[in-house]
Amino acid sequence: MSERLLVVACGALAAEVAGVVRANGWEHVEVRHLPAELHATPRRIAPALDQALAEAKGDHDRVFVAYADCGTTGAIDEVCERRGAERLPGAHCFAMYAGLAEWDALQEEEPGTFYLTDFFVRNFDAFVARPLGLDRRPDLIGDILGNYRRVVYLAQADDAALRERAEECAAVLGLAFEHRPTGCGPLARPLTRFVQLARVA
Repeated sequence: MSERLLVVACGALAAEVAGVVRANGWEHVEVRHLPAELHATPRRIAPALDQALAEAKGDHDRVFVAYADCGTTGAIDEVCERRGAERLPGAHCFAMYAGLAEWDALQEEEPGTFYLTDFFVRNFDAFVARPLGLDRRPDLIGDILGNYRRVVYLAQADDAALRERAEECAAVLGLAFEHRPTGCGPLARPLTRFVQLARVA
């Protein structure tokens, strides 16, 4: 009998996490996700994660946290250590998807880079345009993003419509556009390692 495994995911990664679990036939892995809106308020992530792990205590043998640090300055690590969970590598999902070494190279190449993933392309208005006020005051784009030079779209899916939409998002921001396919491998690999550690009776 397989261990009971739980993945608690950021809402911005939930679809991809569920896709990895489904593609591998991991029927003993449950996926729960926290609201993607927490992405905009990193200080709220660790308390919400701690509550989710507390609620799951006793129902699962091991837990994986599908968050990187995500701007919490170590708070997620403290929760994971206390709750006996592990998390995704890296500072945030952009670094995780790009690959940590590639992320460093991207930042060295152009620090003024605005990153998008499939989730943020699909939800650009809700998670970028409206929070920055660009829907109401597009004339402020230069003031808000004056130090940015490009958009790098880290694409999980090979989807022409998503790429076209990402180019539109870059145009809205007035930035150059680059497309970097990542697939879901950078997410699948740590999840696979977690599942493979499962003890089978």
